[in-house]
Amino acid sequence: MKPARGALSGAGVLLVVPAIAWAHEEAGQAAGFLAGCLHPVSGLDHVLAMVAVGLWGAVLGAPAIWLLPVAFPLVMALGALMGLLGFPLPGVEVGIALSAIVLGAMVLAETRPAPWVAAVIVACFAVFHGHAHGRELPEGTSALLYSFGFVVATGLLHAAGILLGAAHRWPAGRQAVRAAGAGVALAGGFFLWRAIAS
Repeated sequence: MKPARGALSGAGVLLVVPAIAWAHEEAGQAAGFLAGCLHPVSGLDHVLAMVAVGLWGAVLGAPAIWLLPVAFPLVMALGALMGLLGFPLPGVEVGIALSAIVLGAMVLAETRPAPWVAAVIVACFAVFHGHAHGRELPEGTSALLYSFGFVVATGLLHAAGILLGAAHRWPAGRQAVRAAGAGVALAGGFFLWRAIAS
């Protein structure tokens, strides 16, 4: 088994482990954690943006390869708290769509700002993703466990992006990573059109 394939399989196993670990907990608690884990993967716009964060970190290398996947969930948790508490944030769906466009374009163009600038860009978009997660808390679930669940799932999606982005070190892999960035940006354009049209 190739190392990258093995790592992706490992990430898949990690996504299933919470379900096993929480099998004997109270139903409401387990449901809250699992609902949080599943929420980021329930929408393609979220998935693509999370993976793009990992891809961009891999393209930038150290320290961005760990800085971006840390900054995003931390600020996303703040956005989730805003959503849970009912603080209004205009244009959430537009912000999520723009995150896919911008992050995908950064990967495509291999843009290399200072690490702190990249972290600020990622953090700004994280607020929108977090707010959407917090606003959509299922009724009767634990807000804390739900939040923990979507932070864990987000981290795994970042890790998947980093693993895919590791191919950037080879010429063919570099073109594949740039093509993935282009795909994310194009999908973001569709999400933006849908958000504006609705």
